[in-house]
Amino acid sequence: MTLEELTSLIKSRASENLPLGYRVKFDINDLGVILWDGTETPAIFSHDDEDSDATVGLTGENLEKLMNGSLDPTLAFMTGKIKVSGSKGVVMKLSNMLES
Repeated sequence: MTLEELTSLIKSRASENLPLGYRVKFDINDLGVILWDGTETPAIFSHDDEDSDATVGLTGENLEKLMNGSLDPTLAFMTGKIKVSGSKGVVMKLSNMLES
C-alpha cells in the first residue's frame, strides 16, 4: 500500500471511533510519516513530521497487517516489529481503535 492508502485506511478507522484526544505519529520506515491529530474534531491527518504524544515506528507492510487484523499488536511489539516511543497508554488506546 502507498502512504496515501494507509492514511485513508487509518482515517476511515478513526471515523468509526470516539475522538482519540492525542497526537500520534506513525513513522513508516519505508514510506514516510502519518500524523494523526486526534485533539481536533474531526481529526486531522497529515504527513508532517511534527511533535506527538506517541510515535509508532513500523513498516508499511506491518501497518497494513495490523489494520487488517493479521498481526497482533502486542506480539508485534514484543518481537520488535513495532517500536513505540512516548506515551504507552496512548498507544494502547490506539491499538484498540485500529483493530478490525
